[in-house]
Amino acid sequence: MTYISGINNDHANNNMIDERRRFERKAAAIRVEISHPAIGTMIGSTQDISDGGASVQLDGQTMPPVGTQVNVRFIKVAGAVNQEPVIMNVMYQHRNTLGLMFA
Repeated sequence: MTYISGINNDHANNNMIDERRRFERKAAAIRVEISHPAIGTMIGSTQDISDGGASVQLDGQTMPPVGTQVNVRFIKVAGAVNQEPVIMNVMYQHRNTLGLMFA
């Protein structure tokens, strides 16, 4: 198992983000529908995606807490990429961005 490791120091917020990635990320703007029974449905857009997960931007919406399992549909112009939602885990949230990992 190969990891790309690095530490990103976010001095403005006094946070340290530890990044360990198994899969190469690709920049991609794909519309995303995230749903959770307690939170409702959120619409966002991927910033990047990989075989392991996606970074999703949600503007002005309630963010599910880290550790939450959510149902996700990736939507293209002509319809959904996946008809049935996939389960993903919220791995991090930073400002208006969620890190999601395929479950």
